[in-house]
Amino acid sequence: MGFVVAITGASGAVYGFRLVQLLAEAGRDVHLVISPHGAQVMREELSIGTPKADAFTKSAANRVSIHAHDDVGCELASGSFHTGGMIVCPCSSNTLAGIANGLADNLITRAAAVTLKERRRLVLCPREMPLSPIDVANMYRASQAGAVVCPASPAFYMSPASVEELVDFVVGRLLDLIGVEHRLRTRWAQHLADRRQGSAAQAPRRVSE
Repeated sequence: MGFVVAITGASGAVYGFRLVQLLAEAGRDVHLVISPHGAQVMREELSIGTPKADAFTKSAANRVSIHAHDDVGCELASGSFHTGGMIVCPCSSNTLAGIANGLADNLITRAAAVTLKERRRLVLCPREMPLSPIDVANMYRASQAGAVVCPASPAFYMSPASVEELVDFVVGRLLDLIGVEHRLRTRWAQHLADRRQGSAAQAPRRVSE
C-alpha cells in the first residue's frame, strides 16, 4: 500500500526529499504533491527545478507518482482510494491552518481531510520557529482531529557528524510513525548499547597479579 507525501512552502525541503527517496527505495509507492511555494523552496534549497520522480531516486523512480497541486479531482481526493497514510513534510503554517480548519481547497488539504475522515494516519511535520498563538492553536486543532504533529526537531544524543544525519533522524521518526522499517540511526536504546560497547572496548585491562 502506498503513502501520500506533500511538500509545502516551509524551509526544510530536504526532509521531504529524503522521505520520498527512502519510501520509494523501501518498495513503497509514493503519491507526491508539491505546493507552488514548496516547489519554490526546492529550487532555492535543493537546486531542483521542475521536480520529477528521478530527481528523488533513480533506482526506484517508478514508485513515485507526482500529482498536480490544484487537481482536486485526483484519486487522492477520494476516500475510496486506499493509502497507508499521509505525511506533510515540511508543513508550512499556511498548510497547517488549511488542514486544521478543513478548507480542502487544494489537493494537499483535500487529501489530508480525506485521510482524517477515513481514520488513517496523518503526520504533520512543521519546521517554523518561533510559533505564533495561531500556529499553536492550529496544531492543537489538527491533533484533536486525529493528526500527529511531529516537528522537525532533530536530536543530538546520536552524536551526529553531519547535516545528513540530522535530516535522517527526523525522517526516521516520520517513518516510524507510519510503520515503515528503516535502518536510520534513531534508537536511543541502540545508542546506549553502542556507547557501552565503545566504553568497554576503551577500558584499560587489569594486570593479573
